[in-house]
Amino acid sequence: MKLNSIRVVGPCTTSSRSVGSSSSSFRCCTLTPVQSQPTAKRLRVSIDENHHGNDQGIITNQVINGSHHALLQPVRSDRTKLGKKWKEYQGVKNWDGLLDPLDENLRREILRYGQFADAAYKSFDFDPSSPSYATCKFPKSSFLERSGLPETGYRVTRNLRATSGIQLPRWFDRAPSWVATKSSWIGYVAVCQDKDEIARLGRRDVVISFRGTATCLEWLENLRATLSHLPSQTGSDCDAFGPDECGPMVESGFLSLYTSSTDHSPSLQQMVRHEIGRLLQSYGDQPLSLTITGHSLGAALATLAAYDIKTHFNRAPLVTVISFGGPRVGNQSFRCRLEKQGTKVLRIVNSDDVITKVPGFVFDECHVSRAHEFHVAGLPRWIRRQVEDSSPSWVYAEVGRELRLSSRDSPYLSGFNVATCHDLKTYLHLIDGFVSSTCPFRATARRMLGKHPRSETLARA
Repeated sequence: MKLNSIRVVGPCTTSSRSVGSSSSSFRCCTLTPVQSQPTAKRLRVSIDENHHGNDQGIITNQVINGSHHALLQPVRSDRTKLGKKWKEYQGVKNWDGLLDPLDENLRREILRYGQFADAAYKSFDFDPSSPSYATCKFPKSSFLERSGLPETGYRVTRNLRATSGIQLPRWFDRAPSWVATKSSWIGYVAVCQDKDEIARLGRRDVVISFRGTATCLEWLENLRATLSHLPSQTGSDCDAFGPDECGPMVESGFLSLYTSSTDHSPSLQQMVRHEIGRLLQSYGDQPLSLTITGHSLGAALATLAAYDIKTHFNRAPLVTVISFGGPRVGNQSFRCRLEKQGTKVLRIVNSDDVITKVPGFVFDECHVSRAHEFHVAGLPRWIRRQVEDSSPSWVYAEVGRELRLSSRDSPYLSGFNVATCHDLKTYLHLIDGFVSSTCPFRATARRMLGKHPRSETLARA
């Protein structure tokens, strides 16, 4: 039986509802049914890709393939012009006053960049039997349109590849070719070219987007979880930052994927530097922003790329990272240098996503309140000092400003597991629904909950 409509009619209240076979509490905007409804199974949310976070709407429930499917028909409104406030939304003030409650303009911008990250998944050839495995399926000229992002006003200018630095044993020669794929398409650079969109944004925006883990060697790189020193850019690095802050270190596998090259393929670092240098030469005299986004492994590479760009280019524009479900990347010195560079990082975290809590340990005093989440700041100082002195390659630090969400706040999610909690579409759904820490989910939230074309048995990392 088709379910009837539900209309949002009231402000946020606290309520509880059974989801699936278990009962969970969540808070959302009050719903009043237009007509009585039969009890539904777990709802799955579909979104119009042009949704821009309106506060009101109508949820229409349909039965599709034996399960209930909620389709929200949005009340359309023009996209807000950011104008002179664009730097605030890019984090120049560290998003103070914009995260709790979540500002509507910021929500739209986060979701927009999340769609750029999603396009990096949709365009990747995951099929090991395909002759084009680990490459981009679409040409640059139609990339965004065929990835589900028509009329963005952006144009892809460069494809990016990442190479693993793992030295394989000889017996790998007998394995299928896809197992030993060292270099693969990892993302793209896109530049806003539409005059109307540039006017709305208040500047010309350059996007770098990275996908998450896909190939065997990328999975192996993820397991190289100890910290490695970043190569110094100049001989005076230590003098510039002081002896206590000298020695930025990042996760070994991430650094390998960013800096490794082959005889036939330059490193990801070289490709990013070359393209950003070219764009700065073309547009450096205009108001310009550089937004780097990615999910999971892509979030880690986005942070590394931001650090590298601000280090390599003396006159780099405002660089902002919008990361989704990213693991830890570096140590405290790395974080301090990011902050001194002026790099802005908005780290979007699902509390139920284990990938955001690894690798390593965190000793920062500012994280005492989250000691149960693999943070060990509550340990006696002498124990912490021993660990820091004896195992510095395992002591990480969180970077940037955090927007913390939770799968448990959504009435549309049940059966929590590693893959579901880590999936990018789950993140976009939670962002679309989050209101504030006192009202974490709104009833008008709509976002397709489902997996990417690739069949996943493990969470992306």
